[in-house]
Amino acid sequence: MSKTLSVWTPEDKQFWARQGQAIANINLWISVPALFLAFAVWQLWSVVAVNLPALGFKFTPNELFWLAAAPGLSGATLRIFYSFMVPVFGGRRWTALSTASLLIPAIGIGVAIQDPSTSYATLLVLALLCGFGGGNFASSMANINFFFPKERKGSALGVNAGLGNLGVSAVQFLAPLVIAAGVYGPFAGGPQTIVRAGQAVQIWAQNAAFVWVPFIVIASVAAWIGMNDIADAKASVSDQAVIFKRKHNWIMCWLYLGTFGSFIGYSAGFPLLIKSQFPQVSALTYAWLGPLIGAAVRPFGGWLSDKLGGAVVTLWNFVVMALAVGGVLWFLPSGGSGGSFAGFFVCFLVLFFTTGIGNGSTFRMIPVIFLAERMREAAGKGKEAEEQAVKDANKEAAAVLGFTSAFAAYGAFFIPKSYGTSIVMTGGPEAALYVFIVFYLSCIATTWWYYARKNAEMPC
Repeated sequence: MSKTLSVWTPEDKQFWARQGQAIANINLWISVPALFLAFAVWQLWSVVAVNLPALGFKFTPNELFWLAAAPGLSGATLRIFYSFMVPVFGGRRWTALSTASLLIPAIGIGVAIQDPSTSYATLLVLALLCGFGGGNFASSMANINFFFPKERKGSALGVNAGLGNLGVSAVQFLAPLVIAAGVYGPFAGGPQTIVRAGQAVQIWAQNAAFVWVPFIVIASVAAWIGMNDIADAKASVSDQAVIFKRKHNWIMCWLYLGTFGSFIGYSAGFPLLIKSQFPQVSALTYAWLGPLIGAAVRPFGGWLSDKLGGAVVTLWNFVVMALAVGGVLWFLPSGGSGGSFAGFFVCFLVLFFTTGIGNGSTFRMIPVIFLAERMREAAGKGKEAEEQAVKDANKEAAAVLGFTSAFAAYGAFFIPKSYGTSIVMTGGPEAALYVFIVFYLSCIATTWWYYARKNAEMPC
């Protein structure tokens, strides 16, 4: 079978049943592990930064938060460009090349952290290079959007993103395990000696990065061999730039910042936030569970939105998010009290759960909104105009999926950096959390006005 699909009409039920579904599923299930690895590399510094002081690196807490936040800044910026790459280069080619690029930061970090004399500037550059992983999400979601019909987009995008997001949890869960042993023997370098609970122990900190290298190679080859490009998806960057004139592109950017921006930002900052507020707690023992929950429920958020409507799910989801942040504030240490780690942790798990549901619901809204807009314009102009409207809607929706994910990814920078700034200026993270509540209230109002109220402009 040709790697470029010259005919691709997933809305045609006969075509879908005959061959479309099988091809789409192959591309989806190769895309998932590639995206999983991208998220793992993107969030490497959420675990690496926690271990640096024990390895002999002399950095301030704010400098550590910068290292955790920097991949979010570069990843979000790269997503702006990655959003438009699939129609230019093709989904197969771009997935293979963008996945292979993850080798650069993975190998670089593994080498650099073995030497405590490595400069902060070098580590900051490597943190920025982890943004390659963040950028991949935009192109991956744009690519998968082309393969599935309207009624399955929510579920398919939810599976791709949800299982891909598991890379965040995986890197936080696996890091303590792989650094405890010489997984790759002498090929990965020798151990470092640290003091833990008054005892000198040996760890292989570089394995947190090196462990992903062989899997990145396998995923890159699998994408090159097994995925497809779609001829009808071809479009120049200027063709796709029409989305910047679409009002709903910018509205969905705001809402997706509230869901995915929260997920990736909380994931990046959670280990360091635990360490700063509850120093008696082993941060990496617990931190991985939040991203796991957020990633695991994302497909359910897409499925639920296919059933109930994305706007309704998104609206109530933001209500719960605002309440959960209030719970986090309640259980933080303050006024000489030690707070409650159990209450703090449970409220954060609720937050991660709602980010996952919201990620699925907002991404279900986008294709529906743009298909409805283009079909309204084509109404009464004949079958040919309607077919062209579907093609235009798919291209626009793919670009919007990518661009909104780029906008939202800045949450990976702003949330951990907000914690660090708030702690430096006020002594605690409370000021940052109050800002988050105000932001969620704005998302509630926006969702209700444009999409969820009676006679809304674009019910979805």
